[in-house]
Amino acid sequence: MKKIRYGIIGFGNFAEKTIAPAIHASANSELVAIQKRSLEAAKRKAAEYKIPNAFESVEKLVAHPDVDAVFIVSANSAHCRETIAAARAGKHVLVEKPMAMNVKECREMILASKENDVRLMVGHMVRLSPAVRRMKEIVQSGSLGRISAIRTEFVYDARRSLRKWVFNQKVAGGGPWFDIGVHCLDTIRFMLDDKVDSVKAYLEPKPTAKRTESTVTATMRFSRGTLGSVYCSYSTPIRRSFIEVVGTEGILSTPNFTRSSLTIPLTIIRRTNDNEDGTQTVENIAVPDLYVEEVTLFSDCILKNAEPPIPGSVGLENQVILDKVLRQS
Repeated sequence: MKKIRYGIIGFGNFAEKTIAPAIHASANSELVAIQKRSLEAAKRKAAEYKIPNAFESVEKLVAHPDVDAVFIVSANSAHCRETIAAARAGKHVLVEKPMAMNVKECREMILASKENDVRLMVGHMVRLSPAVRRMKEIVQSGSLGRISAIRTEFVYDARRSLRKWVFNQKVAGGGPWFDIGVHCLDTIRFMLDDKVDSVKAYLEPKPTAKRTESTVTATMRFSRGTLGSVYCSYSTPIRRSFIEVVGTEGILSTPNFTRSSLTIPLTIIRRTNDNEDGTQTVENIAVPDLYVEEVTLFSDCILKNAEPPIPGSVGLENQVILDKVLRQS
């Protein structure tokens, strides 16, 4: 089988523990290069994981003839510049969320990929979860009636994070809203397949030129009347995610909707005429490693010369909402 050869840009802890293993586990993908700011550190990690090439320069990595595509796992502020460099070198790009720091950068990334005829995909891997796709199927079937609201939550203790730059406004662009709230936002949009008409939000504390917010509550009104809410925070003692869809005929919910490699229970409560508590059923959905899924899917798109299912336009649409919330701070 032909394999797409990847270079990882920004080989930090997340790339080492999650992205590199995902590429190794993908049947149609191969890891051939990594980049870190220190060449010595890059060579040390490359030797440890038997990766053929190590670079300190993004430009040198994307110029290497053995690299077909890059997975950009660097800090948010570097996504645009590195995507454009890769595209101009003729390399396909899978970029971590959030796609960029603002709408302007997203548009520049999309334009660069089009001008250089390369594929651009954004790492909204939660969309690939069989649990989330099953939830969307139920929502779109109409069996829950008219959807009045979708409530999401994603929190974790950022004091445990090795990515200290997540608190740096100039590097991260936003705090939990950019980091994990974007997963909630994208999942709501994916399930409803509807346009956001308006958004209101509270950020605490208010971000400054140097420091990100720590907690966000955002509410969106969609064109068909559904209200979507996102609560995300760095200021919690545990990691947790949750989603609940409320319709006129039923309620659908699940914990851990952002997680990989576990079985997730989908709980459905349906309205009945003789019982105000309704009737409850549970579907247990096995979720694979979503990072392996996204790498494999992107490689398949490259091999088939097909458009990726999560293109730059999706990242841009999310970024419009991300930016609107930050402007309300």
